[in-house]
Amino acid sequence: MPDFANPADWLPWAFASLMGLSILIYVVLDGFDLGVGILFPLATPQEQDRMIGSIGPFWDANETWLVLAVGLLLVAFPVAHGMILTALYLPVFIMLVGLILRGVAFEFRAKARNHHKRLWNRLFFLGSLMTALAQGFMLGLYVMGLEQTWATIGFAALTAVFLAVGYSFIGAAWLIHKTDGALQQKSVRWGRESLWGVILGIGAVSLATPLVSSRLFDKWMSFPEVLYLAPLPILSGVLILWLWRMLRMMPFVGDRRSWLPFAVATVLFTLAYLGMAYSFYPYVVPERLTIYEAASAPESLLIIFVGACVVVPVIAGYSVLAYTIFRGKATELRYD
Repeated sequence: MPDFANPADWLPWAFASLMGLSILIYVVLDGFDLGVGILFPLATPQEQDRMIGSIGPFWDANETWLVLAVGLLLVAFPVAHGMILTALYLPVFIMLVGLILRGVAFEFRAKARNHHKRLWNRLFFLGSLMTALAQGFMLGLYVMGLEQTWATIGFAALTAVFLAVGYSFIGAAWLIHKTDGALQQKSVRWGRESLWGVILGIGAVSLATPLVSSRLFDKWMSFPEVLYLAPLPILSGVLILWLWRMLRMMPFVGDRRSWLPFAVATVLFTLAYLGMAYSFYPYVVPERLTIYEAASAPESLLIIFVGACVVVPVIAGYSVLAYTIFRGKATELRYD
């Protein structure tokens, strides 16, 4: 734990924690609406309208967490911001194109005539897929220490596919909760089929991370750390088995426990994220730059921290309010 009597010690830790929390919230919240977009071609036109309705009140607010995380990286760790974006400029560009494409398609499809609506539906799917693949590719390169060799690029490509499948899984879990009838039954099937991608993705990253450096290997495999960390993979395995069993029996009579797959998927993603955070701390650029080496001056961080203490609760409060107001089953999203 940091020394809270020393601002130069606790402020970098506080900003790293805020940035990590923002990324985790983004992955879960924007993950499900990206997943809904990836699943789009598998639904009928009427079902697509309901799928859009399930994410309509939330999708743009979900992306606020990504903006917050990148903003915190820029102002708190400017050196790391430059190193990371320099190494990842191409996938970042592809991600931004995908986000713009899906945002435009989301709005235009609601007003387009039927023959144009099909085009915007395809672009919404394409934008969602581009964004998910780009984020997965960035994750893979980051885990590999931003090294760009054929081996690391190949691993990043696999991670890209696994993350896209993972997003489709959490998207299916969201649709199980927000829909009913035939679409809910389809969502249960999509969840069962995409769960394998989640297993492979978490397994690949978990196995590769300790091999990046001897430091990471010792953090995970040395004694007694291996005993302290054992609950992470054990609990993840139990949750995966529970999800598999539950999805085989759903939907339940009376729509009981429809929220449970999404809640369990959120816990599963959180456990995987905590494992990564433990692995790389205190590095913000793996094996190159720690949060203390990359941090801005304590005087600057203190001023920014005061602003963050105002901004973060406002964003969180708005998100909670939106999800509270628009709880319940989704209907077709209309603008007239």
